[in-house]
Amino acid sequence: MLVELILQALWFLLFIRLDALVGKDFAAATANALALQSAEHAVHIDIERTMNDWLAGNVALSHLAVYVYRLYYVVVAGVLVWVFVRHADAYRKVRRTMFAMMALVLLIYWAVPMSPPRFALPGVVDIVATYDILGPAGQYSWTHPSHHTAMPSMHVGWSLWCAYAVWSALRGAHPRLALLSWLFPLLMTAVVFATGNHYVLDVVGSVTLLAVSIVAASMCGRLAARWRQARSRQPLPI
Repeated sequence: MLVELILQALWFLLFIRLDALVGKDFAAATANALALQSAEHAVHIDIERTMNDWLAGNVALSHLAVYVYRLYYVVVAGVLVWVFVRHADAYRKVRRTMFAMMALVLLIYWAVPMSPPRFALPGVVDIVATYDILGPAGQYSWTHPSHHTAMPSMHVGWSLWCAYAVWSALRGAHPRLALLSWLFPLLMTAVVFATGNHYVLDVVGSVTLLAVSIVAASMCGRLAARWRQARSRQPLPI
């Protein structure tokens, strides 16, 4: 168990380092964000400013939204450990899905840098900067980011992964309880819109990322199973 958790931690650290290297073209990120907003406006789904205006007028909910936005990783780590300890049968599948998401999203961030609404759209209130729980240092790094990677939203992406992991672990024995896990990504979706951090199409990208990652993880699982089966059939050396 300890070795597995250490390897997971090292993989996350590598992901964070690689993530920091992409999305550096701020001009392209802003242009992509404006193009995305124009596409949303054309089909009447540009609800980000409306939700942001509503949240900005409610101080108590703004504080709560910042806590959800900043501390979501605690839920991700907790779900990962819980599935590993209590549901080993589902762990390998959800771990592969997690790895696929991390690899695929880096390619997207490299190809399509994207500024969040709080930078690209005039009039959007930066709720996290206003009510940040990490103090002055956290607020400075938040308002002076080193990269722009809003598409897709990994806050929503990781919450979707959490829901998928819990659903995979519980759907057999507790199907109704398993369905409740999908409330987490719904909450996170509302939070990222209202805090001015993501667009509607960012969330569509998150859903697509999870779906593609599940398929990729399933294919890798089948290939690994065939490889193990082929190895088991090999004759022992004389």
